[in-house]
Parts: sequence; structure tokens; C-alpha cells
Amino acid sequence: MTKVLIATVKPFAKAAVEQIKSTLDEAGYESVFFEKYASQDDFVGAVADADAMIIRSDKVTPEVIEAAKNLKIVVRAGAGYDNVDLEAATAKDVVVMNTPGQNSNAVAELAIGMMVYQARNHFNGTSGTELKGKKLGIHAYGNVGRLVANIARGFGMEIFAFDPFVAKEKMEAEGVTVCDTVEDLYAVSDYLSLHIPANEHTKKSVNYSLLSNMKDGAVIVNTARKEVIDEEGLMKIMEEKPNFKYVSDIAPDSKDALAEKFEGRVFFTPKKMGAQTAEANINAGIAGAKQIIAYLESGDTTFKVN
Repeated sequence: MTKVLIATVKPFAKAAVEQIKSTLDEAGYESVFFEKYASQDDFVGAVADADAMIIRSDKVTPEVIEAAKNLKIVVRAGAGYDNVDLEAATAKDVVVMNTPGQNSNAVAELAIGMMVYQARNHFNGTSGTELKGKKLGIHAYGNVGRLVANIARGFGMEIFAFDPFVAKEKMEAEGVTVCDTVEDLYAVSDYLSLHIPANEHTKKSVNYSLLSNMKDGAVIVNTARKEVIDEEGLMKIMEEKPNFKYVSDIAPDSKDALAEKFEGRVFFTPKKMGAQTAEANINAGIAGAKQIIAYLESGDTTFKVN
């Protein structure tokens, strides 16, 4: 029987677990839930006879790939897949997929919620500002960016975007003002919502030079990855622009220093919160199970990323 290991140090919600298991049972697959494990070594020890895996933030390292002798496919339940060593997987003919779009609404709602939270001074009882009439820049107009734009439009915000991989005509048709350069996007934005992936081209790309284009009083909202921020550059901008603000659901390495020096101007959630809704949990988990079945039964590689 084909064995699917669902390895989640941060487990799926109960409803998601039940539906993942039901989906795999119907296909005649065995599902094994390996949850809240204590160490990476425990993960390596659990993969020996797995034919397929569903993971969340779990790290699929070369050691994991090497230990999983039967492994054919790994599905990351979510959009980002920088926690999977693609080179090691490819070398062992292991297909890696993500589940794009399944968490998008949850992330978009969080981004807007963080804008409201910052605009209202963390709900501390003092007078804040409104989102209506403010200029929202969206850096990367993919699944999440598009949904952020849709929600923000309901608040009466002006929407701007930069994404060289999306046709200008498509964005304009959706009521978005397209910026020719990323510098132009940052310069115009009162709020800047980040949705770029973390890769060799984007890590630390949101740096001092780029941030220096922004207004004093602008707010960066990062629901993408902490690695895309150059923290030294961020610190310098925060010092130079006394009303500049940064909020994120991924705490930076320098979170303590930022919080101490810029109280009220930064906010970080206790853990990554973008996909932390019941709906996103279920959607991504079931999508992962269905993609495994589709690949093993018919060779469907629609969401392959390696």
C-alpha cells in the first residue's frame, strides 16, 4: 500500500486531518500523521518507508531526502517552498509541489488586518488614521496580491502594483495602476504589501536603497518571508524616518532591537500567521493529498516546482 507521511511539527487542524485522511483512504493509500516531533533527527528517522509526503513549514533537507528511499513526491501545503531542498530532491528524482492559492485569502485578510491595526495605533486608545484614500502598493501581483487589492478597494484605497511577471494589461483591467519600476512603487505607497518569494534574487532585496524611496510615515506590511528584508537597511531607515513603520507576521532576527528602539512603530505576530485559519488549513491539506494522488495515478505535474 502506498504510504503518505503527513509530517507537521505544526499540525493541521483536526478538521483538515480528517479530510486529508478521508481523501487518501478513498484512493487506497495509507496515511501516517507525524505531528509535533521534537527534532529534525526525529523527522529524518520517520521517512524511511514513505512513498509521498505532505509538509507545512517542515524542513526537507538532503538528509531527509537521502533517508526516504521510497520517496516519489513531496507536497508543501502552502505557496512558499524554500523549506525544501530542491536540488537534493531533483537529484533523487523526487517531485516537489506546492499548493498555490489555497492559503491566499487567509494571507490577504491578515495583510489588511495588520494595516488596520497599525493605522489605529495598535488599538491603544489614541486617535489613528483611516485606510480610505491611502495609496497601497502591492509588490508582486500573484494570488495573494490580487486578493489584497480586492479587499483594499473596498476600503477606498488607491491600488498600485509592480510585477514584471504579470501582464500590465491584466493588472490595469482590474483597476490597478501599474508602476514601471519597483522604485516607483515604493515611492508612491502609503502602505506597501510584500508578496515576493524568498530566492537568490529576492533575499535582502528590500534594502536601504529601495526603502529610501519611501515617504516618512509609510508602512511596510510583510506577509511574505523575513529573508527578503535587509534588516540593517530597515534599521537605518527606521532611524532616519521617525514615522516609518514595519509590521510583519514573520519576526525578523533583529525583532528585539527594533521593538526596543521603535516602540509603536513595529509589530510582529508570535509566529507566522498567514495560513493560520481553519479554511486555509483544510484547503491546503486536501489539495496536497489530491495532488499526490493525481501524480502517482496519472503523472500530473501541474504544480511541480523543481
